[in-house]
Amino acid sequence: MEQSHTEELNDLMRRRREEHEELLARGMQPYAYEFEVDAEAATLLAEFADEAPQRTVSLAGRIMTMRRMGKASFAHIMDHTGRIQIYVKRDDVGDENYAAVKLLDIGDIIGIRGFIFRTRTGEISIHVKELTLLAKSLRPLPVPKEKTDEQGNKVVYDQFTDKELRYRKRSLDLILNPSVKETFIKRSRLIRAMRAFLDSRGYIEVETPVLQPLYGGAAARPFVTHHNALDMRLYLRIADELYLKRLIVGGFHGVYEISKDFRNEGMDRNHNPEFTMMELYVAYKDYRWMMDLVEEMLFVINRAVNDSHCAVVGGQEIDFSPPYRRVSMFDAIAEHTGEQLRGLDEQGLRSVAARLGVELENSVGAGKIIDEIFSERVEHLLIQPTFITDYPLELSPLAKKHRTEEGLVERFELYINGQEIANAFSELNDPIDQKERFLEQANLRERGDDEAMTFDEDYIETLEYGMPPTAGLGIGIDRLTMLLTGAESIRDVILFPTMRPDK
Repeated sequence: MEQSHTEELNDLMRRRREEHEELLARGMQPYAYEFEVDAEAATLLAEFADEAPQRTVSLAGRIMTMRRMGKASFAHIMDHTGRIQIYVKRDDVGDENYAAVKLLDIGDIIGIRGFIFRTRTGEISIHVKELTLLAKSLRPLPVPKEKTDEQGNKVVYDQFTDKELRYRKRSLDLILNPSVKETFIKRSRLIRAMRAFLDSRGYIEVETPVLQPLYGGAAARPFVTHHNALDMRLYLRIADELYLKRLIVGGFHGVYEISKDFRNEGMDRNHNPEFTMMELYVAYKDYRWMMDLVEEMLFVINRAVNDSHCAVVGGQEIDFSPPYRRVSMFDAIAEHTGEQLRGLDEQGLRSVAARLGVELENSVGAGKIIDEIFSERVEHLLIQPTFITDYPLELSPLAKKHRTEEGLVERFELYINGQEIANAFSELNDPIDQKERFLEQANLRERGDDEAMTFDEDYIETLEYGMPPTAGLGIGIDRLTMLLTGAESIRDVILFPTMRPDK
């Protein structure tokens, strides 16, 4: 009977533990304290020259392949920069140490000292003079294997390609799929470039509370927790907005925060309950000024990440060169559906939604209907960077009323590749108007809209001291990373995404 995969795994783990015991019996420590490294695989491969003087290098990495022979063995080790071949000869390391080499496995982490050379087959390699075991791997890596079937075809099996398993076992994913690491290196580069851009303009990076007695700044359901010592309910923040605008009231000219936010909502390719946002608030500016800033910032960031003015997503080239197209929400809907929504009441909007096949809940108001029509029929068509401007007042209780159009606010969302990347307002700084908007949100909550905002009396009091005209911006770091790396899912750009329990 053919051995099952589980039985085979158990046998391999048992053998590795036996090797571990044998190493101890030989007086060898399977888990070292440190190892001095002075070289990296990628640099050695890039800089090697056959005519260069021989030099000794010290390198550490994980064994990814191994080919043992009688008096010599070849292996590939992988450090954080890439793979390089090593050559271990019994005459160099001694009989006892070479016998210990036979107790090494794929997945073990070793340190080596030796000189770099080119083999007869032309591969740049390290001729090992000293070898130290740094960490014994007791569990085998699911490295791809090949076997030949009865028809003589090569069959690859044990590949670590299952997406859900890769998200759950991110350590293995990073070991076995090097391109994954590159995605997160680009994410780090993106955040550094964004921070440098904002710092260079004199804006101050700050921190605001994650645990809040009232949640606000967005239309979303919160996560709820309890503080035992104070015996009070607290919420994980859904946005940083209200606290950052308190700082503008306090006299800061420009503040920003790159932070984790939490929204208790569904999960899909664009949504994770825990996500990263950058929010920026600048005094004496409006949403039109903010469009110019966003264009410039995204162009600079993409240059830093991709060294280009473009990014390629799903075979589609996205051009980040300013200026970006600017079109109002009403005009975008008319352009893509042929329907004119300006001036329609709630019943008229429901009739249009029905004609377009957009399903609505009874609890939603006129503004939400317009938003649903836009979401269903327009946003997925916005591939190149496009500012959608001038939203219904009901959707934006923290934005200033439009200076020329009744019933709208000064707001834009930036859409790229069919999804929202940024959201910005001319911020509402009239405390009387803000209080009325909060009361309207309370009415929507009573109608069943559990994403409507809560009434924040302390924030109203803060506004009553006076907040200057202010432009505010929020950018989703995860979605922007998806865009600049060509990732298909938000889980591909979050190292440890939220997952359903593994049953």
